[in-house]
Amino acid sequence: MKALWHKVGQASLGLGAALATTCAMAVNDLPGGPAVRQLDMHPPVTRIAEEQQYLHYMMLWICGAIFVAVFGVMFYSIIKHRKSKGAKPANFHESVKVEIAWTIVPFLIVIGMALPATKAVVAMKDTTNADITIKATGYQWKWGYDYLKGEGEGISFVSTLDTAQRQASDAGQPVGDDYLLKVDNPVVVPVDRKIRVVTTANDVIHAWMVPAFGVKQDAIPGFVRDTWFRAEKVGDYYGQCAELCGKEHAYMPIHVKVLSQQDYAAWVETKKKEIAAKADDPSKVWELDALAARGEKVYAANCAACHKPDGTGAGPIKPLVGSPIVLDADKAKQLRIVLHGAANGAMPPWKQLSDTEIAAVITYTKNAWSNKTGQIVQPSEVVAARQ
Repeated sequence: MKALWHKVGQASLGLGAALATTCAMAVNDLPGGPAVRQLDMHPPVTRIAEEQQYLHYMMLWICGAIFVAVFGVMFYSIIKHRKSKGAKPANFHESVKVEIAWTIVPFLIVIGMALPATKAVVAMKDTTNADITIKATGYQWKWGYDYLKGEGEGISFVSTLDTAQRQASDAGQPVGDDYLLKVDNPVVVPVDRKIRVVTTANDVIHAWMVPAFGVKQDAIPGFVRDTWFRAEKVGDYYGQCAELCGKEHAYMPIHVKVLSQQDYAAWVETKKKEIAAKADDPSKVWELDALAARGEKVYAANCAACHKPDGTGAGPIKPLVGSPIVLDADKAKQLRIVLHGAANGAMPPWKQLSDTEIAAVITYTKNAWSNKTGQIVQPSEVVAARQ
């Protein structure tokens, strides 16, 4: 009996631990993002998204009414005029009135649905007179943003899934309401301004989608597409790449931060100062330790997701520890791969990084872990390799 109660106690403790774990992993609705057990569309924050939601409900009601009417008449006829009640079938070949009715009525229904839908589609494609133009470039697997026109022109950065969230995913321990949606550099825009988003891709087809804005635009290599939005509420809004773009597809989130005009102007000023501070003189000669220290940060932000923080790689991703190319005295070999990619896009090109960042990350990989080569790549060598 004691053994039985001991087993019951152990089972109770196990159940309690499981419940505690479940409670710890409980998530809440994410404002601007997905909601728990969400069935409906995202709450709209643009006129286009509101129009899409209206069209969705309007057509749902119309289709529902047609369904009820057609099947109601059909089942009424089957039950009311069944043979067992002595019903006699009508004997006629055709009815001009019926023919006219079932031609005109569907035509009017289609026109009633098509007119507002066409109006919404035309509005979605009108990207003229934008206050700010941003280019969104899809990479495997991150987004590059360039502010091309308007306030903030010249700002450029790469937006990547937060490293801690990727590590949590690898460990199978989802955390936070913004799990797999948190990025290191969100897109920042002002409220109540028309934002044109120009999309393209560097490798495969991606898609820039933010449901709360009613926006989804494919990003296709070699092509330029565009879309737009005008957010009417300050806040954080989330989306994801909406095309199956490879094994890291789930790790390519979009975070748009909508600020007031004053806060956006302050962000632009701060961001431009940061960019100016990072714009290193490519002719500067670095010491190995200082360049490797900077390269470690570049590696953590851009390379660790695939090659892992310890450089051991995973699956088809080749390890950098002990890599013949990394250890080779001919630095041009690794430079070419970083600049132009390799393995048919499995290793993407990193031309968007600055000359100093590329020199730093290569220097870091050549001297990190067990790769103690003592080699250093100067930014001037990267400049020469680009030509």
